[in-house]
Amino acid sequence: MRSDQTGIAISHCPICDRDLRPDATFCDACGARRSHATDSSPQGDCTVILTFDLDGPSATISQNPKVERRPSTLSLGEYGPAVATPLILDLLAAHDIPASFYIPGWVAERHPALVRRIAAAGHEIGHHGYLHEPPASLSRDEEAAVLDKAAAILRPLAGTAPRGYRSPAWELSEHSLTLLRDRNFLYDSSLMGDDRPYALGNGLVEIPVHWALDDYPYFNFSALDTRRLPASPAHVLDTWAAAFEELHARRALFVLTTHPSIIGRPGRLRLLERLIQHIRTFPNVRFARAIDVAQQLARSQPASG
Repeated sequence: MRSDQTGIAISHCPICDRDLRPDATFCDACGARRSHATDSSPQGDCTVILTFDLDGPSATISQNPKVERRPSTLSLGEYGPAVATPLILDLLAAHDIPASFYIPGWVAERHPALVRRIAAAGHEIGHHGYLHEPPASLSRDEEAAVLDKAAAILRPLAGTAPRGYRSPAWELSEHSLTLLRDRNFLYDSSLMGDDRPYALGNGLVEIPVHWALDDYPYFNFSALDTRRLPASPAHVLDTWAAAFEELHARRALFVLTTHPSIIGRPGRLRLLERLIQHIRTFPNVRFARAIDVAQQLARSQPASG
């Protein structure tokens, strides 16, 4: 921090690094709020958020509707809600870890008991589209309709309206953040602009993500391209552990994105447990839901207006 000619301290915008005066609520350059989480929790520890995108076969159907007539392809996705998610819930319970699940409305319609079980266990139920539609591929009206349709499905199953949103394929549209704000969402988890939670200029909180901490790039396999083989669990464990260690040293936020149909396969679920065990060897670590971190940062923000 430095001072201007009048002796008033000047801080920097956490997003674009422009100068901010103490009385500025928002950055004039990028719109971000001046207040930013220096540490990922009030205690200055490293916060770990385990997230699960419970897509089932919705993403595959969204990309190619003909998949609905291909039982083998459908079964790859159905493994997630049918087999993997109950195992994941058992794992989280064994280690007493709260998590965030982002569930398309299409999946929730077909597995209502599972959604209720996830919510009853204390995990967060977040919004993830209806049929895993990337918002960037929709008109504003179509995107708004998808938000409302899926929220109406999730609300009675989770017992509360979703306050967190994760864009399918992490592809927001130019309208997404406004539509979320207008629907009383608290946070988004689709952007990659930091390693700490940060406030967006319209009042939303961002829980940032990154492809390196997503299981899809490592394990996705296509029978149409057999030249690309899935990574070994040992390689992925090493990659994720290294990322956690650096983020822990910086007292930042570790957000892991996984998909039950991928991480829940044999060998990979054990990878997740080993990662949890490794994380727990470090001091000052807490596991939290995305909604908890977002609420914490929102409470720390100065009132707008």
